Amino acid sequence: MKHVILPDPVRRSLAFYLAMEEYVAKEVDEEAFFVWRVEPTVIFGRNQVLENEVNLEYCAKHDVDIVRRKSGGGCVYSDLGNIMVSYVSRRGDVSEVFDRYMTAMTQALRALGVPAEKSGRNDIMLEGRKISGNAFHQLPDRSIVHGTLLYSTDLEALTEAIKPPVEKLLRHGVESVRQRVLNLSEYVALMTDPAAALKSPEALEEYLVGYFTDGEIVLNENDLHVIARSAATWQSVKP
Repeated sequence: MKHVILPDPVRRSLAFYLAMEEYVAKEVDEEAFFVWRVEPTVIFGRNQVLENEVNLEYCAKHDVDIVRRKSGGGCVYSDLGNIMVSYVSRRGDVSEVFDRYMTAMTQALRALGVPAEKSGRNDIMLEGRKISGNAFHQLPDRSIVHGTLLYSTDLEALTEAIKPPVEKLLRHGVESVRQRVLNLSEYVALMTDPAAALKSPEALEEYLVGYFTDGEIVLNENDLHVIARSAATWQSVKP
């Protein structure tokens, strides 16, 4: 699997990275992997009703971008403390591809001394709380899994920006989003001698790249222009 790298260190919008996933899926023959982080953004699933899932007033007041993705799944809040993971593979059985990624990510964390566990189809849990949510998008001949990995996300902002239905929370035995999620940094702070890869989001990103990939592909300026044009077509919502 190859690590896909941009030719410059500029941080871009969430829509850009989603467009980049599709571009890589269409233009790169090998399986590919990359990680990224964004300024505060809410991303909601293709089948969700915006007003039911997102606190539009809060997002407008705090300059939180809102983007609808093409995959299913729930509503996600992301900021610079949340590592976003993109995994592009050959098309295959949805369950098999999804499980392969979830198993690999869980094993990557366990190798660092973090007792992560898969939960259901979409989530990775730590001590009964969610540290990673994942979604699947399938193209004609490729599969894309994109996921989150909470490291030091502003959980108060997360709680304010999204508003999952009460019945969904109750199914998990909690009364609020804040009760259900956990930052890895909270767990790391309690470890006696945490691995170096756990000491910052940057270190964890570097570790994951090394764990998942065995080479790299560097995109060029023309690739960036094509991706940027595609990103402009994604549905961005102004609260």
